[in-house]
Amino acid sequence: MILQNLMSTSLFLMSLLVLLLDSNPCTALSWRNNSLVDDIGVPCPISPHPFTMCKSEAEAFGYPCEDHKVTTEDGYILSLKRIPHGHDTDNSTGDQKTRQPILLFHGLFVDGVSWLLGTPEQSLGFILADGGFDVWLANTRGTNTSRKHTSLSPKNPAFWDWSWDQIAEYDLPAVLEFVYHHTGRQKVHYIGHSLGTLIILAAFSEHKLLHLVRSAVLLCPIAYLSRTRSDLTRLAAQMFLAEAVYLIGIHEFNPVGKAAAELLAKVCGDPTVDCTDVFSALAGPDCCLNKSTTCAFMLHAPQPTSVRNLIHLSQMVRSDGIRRYDYGNAKENMKHYKMPRPPLYNLSSIPTHVPMLLTHGGQDFLGDVPDTRHLLRTLVRSHDADNIEVQYLPDYAHADFVIAYNAPRLVYEPMVDFFKRH
Repeated sequence: MILQNLMSTSLFLMSLLVLLLDSNPCTALSWRNNSLVDDIGVPCPISPHPFTMCKSEAEAFGYPCEDHKVTTEDGYILSLKRIPHGHDTDNSTGDQKTRQPILLFHGLFVDGVSWLLGTPEQSLGFILADGGFDVWLANTRGTNTSRKHTSLSPKNPAFWDWSWDQIAEYDLPAVLEFVYHHTGRQKVHYIGHSLGTLIILAAFSEHKLLHLVRSAVLLCPIAYLSRTRSDLTRLAAQMFLAEAVYLIGIHEFNPVGKAAAELLAKVCGDPTVDCTDVFSALAGPDCCLNKSTTCAFMLHAPQPTSVRNLIHLSQMVRSDGIRRYDYGNAKENMKHYKMPRPPLYNLSSIPTHVPMLLTHGGQDFLGDVPDTRHLLRTLVRSHDADNIEVQYLPDYAHADFVIAYNAPRLVYEPMVDFFKRH
């Protein structure tokens, strides 16, 4: 009976999670913004190239776009996109050599297209390319354009045997090394959002990649999660939802699979469940999204991740520290780490000379204010004053930093100024 109740609760919570990822955004977001009230029920247009970032986004606006493949040390073949210059820029050899490379690393359930979803005046990737930078867009293992491996198929459970530990250990250095060597051994500016901030912090805490990174911008920095404002996230972690899914043999978390769609239909049929509010319940009420950009976002998202990755994040919600993946018992941990508990990522050990800009929002339920302030106290206390900057936007939630209509003025302009100073 206990197991039955646990599974019932787990399936219910998984359904709620899917609502965030599978709802029609034009309906789901209309309650937050009066300008979207008339959009209720209006479907988003279908993209002719839903998973080809270059064709559907960059080339559609006249930007050059290159598709590179990067193989990680553990065999994953990652798609890495490049916008080498703006669409009105002379593409001469000399011009390319003077352009500083920038790597943009996305968050959970999305890929690199999240940086290109608006117009050239709204999208960070285009703004940076027009601003004189050589723009590179990462796509982590498991996302739609990075589902290949030298020996494993995505149908093989072993393909999904990873968490963000491995993204930090393998994906991040492989991509940074590629950009570094492909651009004349120039150190790379780094921009991460959400999970993309956690992996660079983890690497820096172990004094890795410092020879490759010129500066780092962290949007909605995710590190400590124990005080998250998302009741849904906290409840899922406390109920060991991801662990329950893993135990029944599911290794890939695909938020738009057939089973998820059936669960969604059942839960939304319950009059007590508000299917328009789950996005806000998970990530916070975004202040500044418009229909066109949100629809573009949902046409490319959500994207798969590993269940083990969700387990690792759930462990962080239940813990005050930031540790490597916990295998669940001392014997397995000893096998992997030579200690009964997973080792900590010691963020206080991050070198104080690394230029960093951290930007966070007052309405972000994932990178919530108490946890972010904990991170800031850890970093700012000893960091060189000239090499760390903090920006706080009280009205911003999690997605605003990437697709808000006013992000170019509030977020991207200060970011470009930061890069120019470093």
